[in-house]
Parts: sequence; C-alpha cells; structure tokens
Amino acid sequence: MRHPAASRIRFISSSEAPLIPAPLPSRRYRTITGALCAAWLLAVTLIVFNRTPVDAGAGDLLQRGLRFLHAHGIPAFIDYGLVEFTANIVMFVPFGVFWFILAPRNLRWLGPALGVSLSVLIELSQLIFLPLRFATPYDVVANGLGACLGTALAWAALHARERTRQRGEPPARVGLKK
Repeated sequence: MRHPAASRIRFISSSEAPLIPAPLPSRRYRTITGALCAAWLLAVTLIVFNRTPVDAGAGDLLQRGLRFLHAHGIPAFIDYGLVEFTANIVMFVPFGVFWFILAPRNLRWLGPALGVSLSVLIELSQLIFLPLRFATPYDVVANGLGACLGTALAWAALHARERTRQRGEPPARVGLKK
C-alpha cells in the first residue's frame, strides 16, 4: 500500500538542483594545479613520515608563545591541542582543493572521503612504522575537515568564476597591476 505522501514526492533533475556543478578549469590551470599538488604531496610526505614529530623542536617555543598569549588575554581554550588540530585541518585544505580541480566532474565530491582515507592510511603507517609518532583519530577528523573545507572552497571559487563569466564580466586577476 502506498503512503499518501508518496504521490507528492518529486525528484529534481540536476538542472534544478540548487548546487550547480562548477565548471572544469582550463588545461593551463589544471597543469599549474597539478604541479602545486605534487609539491604539496612532497611536503606532506616529509611532514607525516618524519621519524620524530614535526613539532618536536618547536613544541617548547609554541608552549611559551601560548603562555604569553594567555597572559595577554587570549582565551585558555586556545591551547596546544587546538593549535595542532587546526594545523591538521589547514594541512589538508589543499588536498580538497587539488582533488576538486583535478578530478573528473563526477568524482569531485569524493575529495572529503579520499582525504579521510588518506589520513587513515597515514595514521596507520605512523602507528606501525614510526614508534616516536602519535597516531590519533583526532588527526583523521581534522584532516577530513580540511579536505571538506578545501572541496567547498574550490567549488565556491570555480562557481564564482563561472558566474562572473556568464555575466560577461572579466575574471578577477590576482597579482600586480601593470
């Protein structure tokens, strides 16, 4: 027996969807993004597979800096753990951006899931092969949030660029004016 509300359900087509897919970027843009992605991957690899924690040499300096900031009015909840969590978010924002720009249009939204998967792989590798490192689920959550944020930022940037193009306005240029 059909539910009375079933006759009122209407599936919308992709053209009616409120989230319009962002356009594919140009070949030149994708090439530059690919090179930046390779540099990001190298930097992340050096950070996460370093035998000792990246902050080992700077941990004391960071703690002193936080104590100074707390003494000058910064709330106490901004502590070492929050800074580390935020750094993990920031580290994976580029992943979301790069995946969104380089992936085929129908696979773009897999960025956050792939970011979490990559983070799980990193944490398991640290747990198994790097005894001085700390594998935590918080890093996976933070990295996943970073990948989500990067995906959303890339969508917004490409979508805004396309809307500007459709209105006939020249795209915004970043850099020095001539």
